[in-house]
Amino acid sequence: MTQSLKGRSVVVTGGSKGIGKGIARVFALSGAKVAIVARHPDQAEAAAAEIGHGAFGVVGDVTSLASIESALEVAAKRSGGIDVLCANAGIFPQARLEDMTSQQWDEVVDTNLKGTFHAVKAAVPYLKTSDQGRVVLTSSITGPITGFPGWSHYGATKAGQLGFMRTACIELARYGITVNAVMPGNIVTEGLAGLGDDYQKTMAASIPLKRLGRVEDIGHAALYFASKEAGYVTGQTLIVDGGQILPESLEALA
Repeated sequence: MTQSLKGRSVVVTGGSKGIGKGIARVFALSGAKVAIVARHPDQAEAAAAEIGHGAFGVVGDVTSLASIESALEVAAKRSGGIDVLCANAGIFPQARLEDMTSQQWDEVVDTNLKGTFHAVKAAVPYLKTSDQGRVVLTSSITGPITGFPGWSHYGATKAGQLGFMRTACIELARYGITVNAVMPGNIVTEGLAGLGDDYQKTMAASIPLKRLGRVEDIGHAALYFASKEAGYVTGQTLIVDGGQILPESLEALA
């Protein structure tokens, strides 16, 4: 599987931190040519320098179709095309429903859901020319399966990504392009750290494997979907959560 990504051109949106950087690192270590797309050039370049292995930064904002089209054009010119798009860019600011403003809702939808559409639409012309065209979405267990106070907007976008995927994979199948989604549970990132130690300890206690996930855990799942070996897998999801969604209550883990 690793060998099938060697020399392939991979674009990771939102790749300068968190899960995106973990995905980018796994692909780079597998020999892929990785473009890290982020809104801030200094963050994109810093992540690329940290990862090494030929990774490079590209400026792009998924909320703007023109911006992400420009970013992918740069990435394609530098890498000789695009074989894999990891549509990972996402935000999750907390706001409870009673306090949430329309602007807060729109900001999350524009990045997480519309941003997915923009990134995939911009990538299709390049993926059509690849013999291993792949789209991997970073969804979540939050929304499609679980809920959490303060994340109604986030959960709606993550569920929406799966609805988008199930039609997009049909439309793009004629070009040999697959579209799949990874659904992370609680993964240790900068954003999760901001929720505090008590939150992390509580979440770890509710997971059968008794630990939070690593960003590389999501990267390896994305790597599978992007591989040659997964060429007959499309429109599917892979939950990577340490078994978090399985217990009916904490009593099941006693």
